[in-house]
Amino acid sequence: MRFSDPSLLEMALTHRSFAFEHGRSVTNERLEFLGDAVLGLAVTDLAYSSFPELSEGELAKLRAAIVNMGTLAGVAAELGLGEELLLGRGEELSGGRRKASILGDALEAVLGAVYLDGGIDVAFALIQRLFWPRMEAYSRGEGDRDYKTTLQEMAAQDLARVPEYRVFERGPDHEKEFTATVHLAGREFGRGVGRSKKEAEQRAAREAFERLSRDGGGGRET
Repeated sequence: MRFSDPSLLEMALTHRSFAFEHGRSVTNERLEFLGDAVLGLAVTDLAYSSFPELSEGELAKLRAAIVNMGTLAGVAAELGLGEELLLGRGEELSGGRRKASILGDALEAVLGAVYLDGGIDVAFALIQRLFWPRMEAYSRGEGDRDYKTTLQEMAAQDLARVPEYRVFERGPDHEKEFTATVHLAGREFGRGVGRSKKEAEQRAAREAFERLSRDGGGGRET
C-alpha cells in the first residue's frame, strides 16, 4: 500500500540496532506499541462478529492463537518484511531478518503506521486481509491451537490433575530434536517431537487432548 507520509513506513522498519549505530533517536518501538493495540482490537472485533457461537473463553483462545509472535512472524515473512528492515550490522550478521521477534515487532509497527496514515478503517481492512485466513483455519480446528492451555483446563475439570511435561533432547546444537511426554496422575497420555521444546510440548498436549476427548475424560477419578 502507498503511504501519504512515507516517513511513517521508514520509522516502522527502523530497528533500534540501526538507530543506535546511526545516531538516530527514532525507532519502531512506539509504533509497535500502537500497532499491537490496533491489531488486538481488530482481531477481537472480527472474532466477536464472525463467530457468534463461541464463548468468551473460546474467543480469548482464538485471539491468543492469532495475536502471538509466531503468527505475526509468519505473516511478516510472507510479506517479505524482513528484507525491508533497517538493521544494525550486529543484527544483520546474526540473522536478524529471520528472527521471529524482530519480524513480529516490525509487523506491529507497520500496522501502527498504517493506522496513523490511513485511519482505523484502512488498518482494520488490512488486518482482516492478512489475518482472516488464519482465524478461519483456527475455527475449523486447523492451525496452531494452544493445546497446553486446553489440556490443562480439561485435566483440571475431568481428572483434578495438572499435566506434567518431561522433555528430552538429542542431536547437535544446530540440529536439536526435542521429545516431550505429558503425564496425568503418573500416566503418560501424549508424546510429541519437535525442533523446539515448545513445539514438542504442544504436540504432546494435542495428542493427550485428543485421547482424552475420545475417551470422554478416560481416567476420571471417582
